[in-house]
Amino acid sequence: MKIINEDAFKGIHKGKPTALYTLKNGNGMVAQISNFGAKIVSIYVPDKDGNFADIVLGYESIDGYITGNPYFGAICGRYANRIANGKFDIGGITYHLPVNNGPNSLHGGPEGFNNQVFEAKGVIPAPDGEKVEMVYVSKDGEMGYPGTLSLKVTYTLTESDELRLDFEAKSDKATHVNICAHSFFNLSGEGNGDILAHVLTINSEKFTPVSDVLIPTGELRPVEGTPMDFRKPEVVGKRIDDNYDQLDYGKGYDHNWVINSKNPGGLNFAAEYYDPTSHRVMEVHTTQPGMQLYTGNWLDGSDKGKGGKSYGMRSALCLETQNYPDSPNKPAFPSTLLKPGEVYKQTCLYKFSTK
Repeated sequence: MKIINEDAFKGIHKGKPTALYTLKNGNGMVAQISNFGAKIVSIYVPDKDGNFADIVLGYESIDGYITGNPYFGAICGRYANRIANGKFDIGGITYHLPVNNGPNSLHGGPEGFNNQVFEAKGVIPAPDGEKVEMVYVSKDGEMGYPGTLSLKVTYTLTESDELRLDFEAKSDKATHVNICAHSFFNLSGEGNGDILAHVLTINSEKFTPVSDVLIPTGELRPVEGTPMDFRKPEVVGKRIDDNYDQLDYGKGYDHNWVINSKNPGGLNFAAEYYDPTSHRVMEVHTTQPGMQLYTGNWLDGSDKGKGGKSYGMRSALCLETQNYPDSPNKPAFPSTLLKPGEVYKQTCLYKFSTK
């Protein structure tokens, strides 16, 4: 198994050094994370015959990430997903954010966390597996958000073939925070066809329907009787082009599901993603109330990824554990307001296996 060369990520961006960090476990699994955008660059997992493949879309050098798709593997924030009209109110003050997705602000704006260089001190051996910590300080007013926010993201590759992401943040002013990991997964191996024949289960009874500009209406709609029902394993492409307004708006799936919570405040099962050819399985567990499924509907083959492969439409899917989109403007949604003295904490866990 040939992994990505760490030297290809050594450089300077925005005056800060960039690097790549490699985590390994005793089962041969490998995960590589860059401090540019705290991006997951590669995850190597075995198929049913023990053959390893990299299952996330991305690039082989820092230059690819700087000039290519801004969200491949990225940590998105200060507010992941969309905020309507790029504004919200806190304490009677209206804060204006850059608009970079139609009329909306997306993933923290054009200079969100995905486009920043984090500080990292190297791989740390630990009883539960090798880990690396990524730290970024977002200054007061950055991308329009109030407060200086200090964020730490810890990646741990466990001996149980789990990649665990732990997030912790504090702010000196009240601000809205919603951070997610934005990897594009293809369990057949990155660049190896589309994901339409893959199988997905989502632990959710409801989703948040959106308008034609992909902002939630405020409704929590039951999935029953709609193409959004993944309570039982369903082939991803079976209903993706159905005549349904929600699929028309997103050119496929690009929606937030309300995760069933049996363990409030703790980890809950969110989804299982399965490739019937390689027999690879990825479970997603989260402490967050929602998860965005995005089926790569806007990928068009113009991105040349690892090995020069073209990443075409629906060549991967994203399972972004998060709070709901546009929560700052939807009082009925779970709050994303972080106040001084409080600590934002959440965990996302990917567990890999075969069946």
